[in-house]
Amino acid sequence: MVMCDYFSAASDEVAVAVLRAPGGPDATAFDVLPLKGIDPVVVMARLEGILTDCTYDEARARPRSGELLSDPEAEEALVISVSDTLRDALATASGAQLELAAGPFLAVEEMDLPPERTLELLHLLSGLARRATAEDRRLYCWWAL
Repeated sequence: MVMCDYFSAASDEVAVAVLRAPGGPDATAFDVLPLKGIDPVVVMARLEGILTDCTYDEARARPRSGELLSDPEAEEALVISVSDTLRDALATASGAQLELAAGPFLAVEEMDLPPERTLELLHLLSGLARRATAEDRRLYCWWAL
């Protein structure tokens, strides 16, 4: 299964630097949320569409949406950006908004998550986004096979 660690960092350069050490972002240096199999391109754009009431194509066209920041030739791991729009939508979402989003998010066919974990995942992502916003950081995904 694909390893996806979502984390916040002060800049793209700092985020890409996590590739220098094996195993992804160090939880002692970064706010990290491990989410195996939650794709940073398709699934996150679908979530952005749900939270911001736009289409998948509109979400994918936004700056930083699933943008590869590291060397595309890397064989071990990559760093991919999460859009600021999604970060902000997650950071400002109320519990009720996350509950409303859970149903459509569960229906995303590219997502492999047990139904009982969907709302929990949204709350975890929202917490990561809130902390990132408070610290003026952006969100990223460390992706590895």
